Amino acid sequence: MSDGASTTEPIMSAPEFPEYKPGEFSIDEYRTIKVVCIGAGFSGIAAGIRFPQKVPNVNLTIYDKNPAVGGTWYLNKYPGLACDLPSHTYQYTFEENTDWSAFYAPGPEIRAYLERVADKYKVHKYLKLSHELTGAYWDAQNSQWRLTLRRPSPNSTPENPQYEDIEDTADVLFTSLGSLGRWSWPDIAGLSDFKGRVLHSAQWDVTDGHWEEGVRDWGDKKVGVIGVGSSAIQIVPALQPKVKQVVNFVRGKTWLATPFSGEKMAELLKLNPGATNYKFTAQDKKRFKEDPEFYRNFRHELEADLNSIHGVTLRGSTQQQGAREAFKENMKKRLGKKPWIAEHIIPDFPVACRRLTPGPGYLEALCEDNVTFETSEIKRVTPTGIEMADGRHYELDVIVCATGFDTSFKYPFPFVGRDGVTLQDKFTPHPKTYLGICVDGFPNWFQSLGPNSFVGSGSLVLIIERQLEYCVQATLKMQRERLRSMEVKKAAVDDFDEYLEAYFAKTVFSQKCRSWYKMGKEEGRVVGLWPGSCLHAARTLAHPRWEDFDYTLLEPIKNRFHWLGDGQTYNEKTNSGDRAWYLSPEEVDIPPVPKD
Repeated sequence: MSDGASTTEPIMSAPEFPEYKPGEFSIDEYRTIKVVCIGAGFSGIAAGIRFPQKVPNVNLTIYDKNPAVGGTWYLNKYPGLACDLPSHTYQYTFEENTDWSAFYAPGPEIRAYLERVADKYKVHKYLKLSHELTGAYWDAQNSQWRLTLRRPSPNSTPENPQYEDIEDTADVLFTSLGSLGRWSWPDIAGLSDFKGRVLHSAQWDVTDGHWEEGVRDWGDKKVGVIGVGSSAIQIVPALQPKVKQVVNFVRGKTWLATPFSGEKMAELLKLNPGATNYKFTAQDKKRFKEDPEFYRNFRHELEADLNSIHGVTLRGSTQQQGAREAFKENMKKRLGKKPWIAEHIIPDFPVACRRLTPGPGYLEALCEDNVTFETSEIKRVTPTGIEMADGRHYELDVIVCATGFDTSFKYPFPFVGRDGVTLQDKFTPHPKTYLGICVDGFPNWFQSLGPNSFVGSGSLVLIIERQLEYCVQATLKMQRERLRSMEVKKAAVDDFDEYLEAYFAKTVFSQKCRSWYKMGKEEGRVVGLWPGSCLHAARTLAHPRWEDFDYTLLEPIKNRFHWLGDGQTYNEKTNSGDRAWYLSPEEVDIPPVPKD
């Protein structure tokens, strides 16, 4: 029977499945990722600890051109070498040292500390020492860095050094070359004609591992020290009691600070607040070691005090004016025996425009009878000494050039990014980076202590740790989300550069004074310092803005969630490992109970 209506059943089409198929891997089935670190100083040693700790399946290699760890603390061995920050603030946050001998630790102690840390955390298994980076080239086809390195050949000897070239690759490149590894010789006529010894502070010739052995027979020597930077300020007082005469050739002026956090240390240890470089007693060190709570508070208070002086760097601030008066009075007092020196060394520019150093003993050494403070212009070096522009001549046996470093941040070897762009060209006329860590056009490359990384006050080691942690987080992101490359956007670099210029305009760093902060110039862009305080940098680096990067994927698949894989974790799929890891003590975040 029909009423005229159709009785045909509707045809059901087969369900349409998308062409995309999830990956056949677990979300935490991370690929092996190859990380190469260049440099084995504070940054490189920390990399040898944190990458293996936090990045699964990491293949890590740390290259260093030196035969031992330590970085700048291995290279520098000059007389009087010491930290110019309080020792207890110049150490890793996670590795305390209660045995520092002095408020400003000698260089060999810092090097020994780094060696102990490297040994404790077994960093040496990742190290390849005496390997110098000679080139870095971005391989766009493989999204890797191709590295060339130079190392001693198997038949090389100290008497007949021979070298060979090797290559390596890296998915992620982390450089910690710093800016204090390439020294600068003074541009003085005749320097190569001198018949005595010419030394650079960064290339001091030592015997038996300590400078004092090398100057044991210098009692009848006349020594010229060129410069008034951090190195010269330490060298002059160290050599003064050991030689016949020291002539300090000085053209610039500099502020010498009162001891950073010195009053706070004196308060905590109940000492004379006037101590300039207090030597910790056996009783002090015993208390540090046996009373962890006291030591933690001691260290915390020193760092808190050190992080309270950023206001000095702001133009016209009350702290700037107060520091200027305090430092001026202190310097004049220390120059009591030769008051005329004050007008030649106390600057007109603001405190902190140049790098501050406390310089314990320097001004006192200038007042000794066997030290000459020479401020006239040098005309030339002669075979027997230094001739001044006014015709006077200083007979010398040794000339020490404490004349600083190449702070252009341009590596002395090819460093080639995407599309053949070199870092040397990229950093002309001045370096531009993203947060001091990344550069557009150079994918998968992160830096420690690159341009605009150093701080005018506070703990540099904290910055090193935070920059490394940033790189570790980026590496984890690449591994977790199956990324071939990540590269900071040019717009982000330009915005950071704009921020830098606007920020530094209100600081003393932009004032006229010759400083390595400005690549050794009196005026110009500030390229050495972070645009803010140490704590400001730490907060900034703690939370990466991943939206400031461009990415390429490991597989040619458009779906942005491909990295979610097969919908399970590796331990579930293999019925192995910990499947309740979220209850482990390091994962559980126990909130504090509110007080009434």
